[in-house]
Amino acid sequence: MITAPRWRKSTYSGGDEGNCVEIADLDVHVGVRDSKAPDAGHLTLTRRDFTALRARLVSLR
Repeated sequence: MITAPRWRKSTYSGGDEGNCVEIADLDVHVGVRDSKAPDAGHLTLTRRDFTALRARLVSLR
């Protein structure tokens, strides 16, 4: 049985600026989407690539 992914707001999303990113566990991958346009699709990243992306974004803070 295929279940729908459970999307949650990323802890790295902006507060009240409207910059909201949602992430979902997609088994061996991680989904990333814009919470303002959830029907527009999502990026699918390997866990390794997601970890690298997150580390890079944190370093830019």
